[in-house]
Amino acid sequence: MAKKKVQNQKQKNQKNEQQDKISILDHLDQNVFAKLKEKQSELKMEAKKQQELEEEQKRLERKQREKNKSFEDLFNESNLDWKKFK
Repeated sequence: MAKKKVQNQKQKNQKNEQQDKISILDHLDQNVFAKLKEKQSELKMEAKKQQELEEEQKRLERKQREKNKSFEDLFNESNLDWKKFK
């Protein structure tokens, strides 16, 4: 008996949630909805541009660090076996 009451309440809650979701979308003016979608796409584009700028800055920093390395650092990082060339 108690299980039926719990199941009935769950079903009622699900129906209410579905009605709330539908009613909110129905009450929104199509113009407002379009503006929200446009704003969402703008925010995504801005986030993408920001990420690209950060990647470019990191790339430039790596390039600058590589440029400032001494011969010894470059030599130590080399994978070549210099004994073969002697």
